[in-house]
Amino acid sequence: MRKSITLLPFIVFCGVLSVTGQEVKSDRSWEKSHQDLQEKRKMSLESLTKLIAENPKLVEAYSRRGDVYFFLGDFKAAVADYDKMVELSPAIDASHWRRGIAYFYAGQYKEAAAQFDRYHSFDDVDRENGIWRYLSHYKAYGKEKARKELLKYEKDDREPFPSVYKLFAGETTPEKILSEINTAELTNQQRESRLFYATLYIGLNHVVEGNSDAAQESLSKMLPNIWGPTSGYGPNYMWEVGRLQFDLLQNQDKLPNQEKGD
Repeated sequence: MRKSITLLPFIVFCGVLSVTGQEVKSDRSWEKSHQDLQEKRKMSLESLTKLIAENPKLVEAYSRRGDVYFFLGDFKAAVADYDKMVELSPAIDASHWRRGIAYFYAGQYKEAAAQFDRYHSFDDVDRENGIWRYLSHYKAYGKEKARKELLKYEKDDREPFPSVYKLFAGETTPEKILSEINTAELTNQQRESRLFYATLYIGLNHVVEGNSDAAQESLSKMLPNIWGPTSGYGPNYMWEVGRLQFDLLQNQDKLPNQEKGD
């Protein structure tokens, strides 16, 4: 997302990884450093829980622990900490996009949809929010309703979000999105940035469509992308989302139960 509601994360918690390679299935050289990072996150839970016990109204502590829980795949615990942040500081409710993503992965799709509805009142230009809103509405209410209720944006956001948004409306294809990125006149950094988000959200669209193999293929191209996990808190968080989703797809029995659409 464009804006983060809180609080600088600990690098050791959120992770700046050095990742290399082109295809995850043949090159998972990012994996060892990430495994080490996950172990550090596990160790951090005790100290964060102690900090919260000593300072039960410290919003930043819940923010940090919620991130750790999320990155470790404990989505319901992440939701609980993110909910506590809003309880302690109601003003951050609308902007708390991380809570929306945690709701999504906890299987609370209607709550996720409502969170991204509220975020639009906070930032009506950020089309990445519209992407998450669509994914959540799809899971909560079905594709037809989600597509019908796609938010309308009067201003263009940074690419590739407008192009990905057209995918949901049925106005483009994954192949066209990637071809346009690869043939555009861009710096290497710009191309890597666009490919990072494009492969992430094309993959997540395949997820909600129920196309597991296509989702894994797209996400496998995202994971070795160096730009995402080294370009600040928001991109790193989204890299972790892609990594978690890839792991869930490879372990289908761990997927949360879907709420039935109306």
